[in-house]
Amino acid sequence: MQFPKILFTTSAALITAVGVSTSTFAATTVQIGNSGRTFASAVAQCAINPATGVNSPMVQAGLFNPTQHAEADLRLNGVKLKELEAAAPVADVWLADGSNSVTVALSKKVTDTYVFSVTSGQCNLPTTPGNFYSADGTMEYAASGKSYLTVVPGCALNPSTGLTQPFVNLFDNGSFLLNVSVNGVPLTQMSALRPRALVFLSAGQNVITAVNGGLSTDSFIRDGGTGSCVLP
Repeated sequence: MQFPKILFTTSAALITAVGVSTSTFAATTVQIGNSGRTFASAVAQCAINPATGVNSPMVQAGLFNPTQHAEADLRLNGVKLKELEAAAPVADVWLADGSNSVTVALSKKVTDTYVFSVTSGQCNLPTTPGNFYSADGTMEYAASGKSYLTVVPGCALNPSTGLTQPFVNLFDNGSFLLNVSVNGVPLTQMSALRPRALVFLSAGQNVITAVNGGLSTDSFIRDGGTGSCVLP
C-alpha cells in the first residue's frame, strides 16, 4: 500500500504539500511540527464550511509521510476532533474567531502544536451588486468600470509554487493606478504601463480587489476549487 507523500520544494519548515489530502487543500504551503511527523497549513484559508454553508476560516492538519501503523489524535483548543491514521492522515479544521490551538498528538509525550489567529469577519465575502458582465459572458466588470476580470479560470503552471493552478486575468480598463490584492495580500500594481495582472487562485473562495487610491475599490470573487488543476 502506498501512503500520501509530501514533496519538498523549499526548506523543512515551509514546503509545498502535494496529494496530502483529497479535500479542500490539494496544493498549499504547510509547516512541519517539531517531531517531523506532523504538519498543518501555514496560514488559515477561507472556504465554504459544508456543515454551515458559510465561508469560514480553516486549515488542514495531519500526519506527515505516515508509516503504515501511524496514528494520532487531532485536537482543536483541547477538544478531540478525530483520530488520524495512515489510511486517512489529513483532516479539515474549522477555526473560530480569536486564537486557535491545533494539536496533533502522536502519543502522551509527543505532541505538535500549531497556533492560528482569526480576526472577526476574516472570511466575510464582499458584496458586488454593481458588477456587470460583457455581452458574451466572458468578462466581469467592476461597478466603477475601472477594471474587469475573466469569468472562467484557466490552468497554468505557477512559477512561484511549481504547481499547476487555476488563474484569472485582471485588466485595467483605462489609465488608472490600481493596487491589486488577493485575500487581503498585495499582489501587484496595474496602470497604463502594466494593464494586466495574472492572478493565481488558492483553494476555496478568493477575493480579488483593485483599489484606486481613496476613490474606489473594485471587488471580484472567484472559487479556486482545490487550488490545483490539470493542464489539458
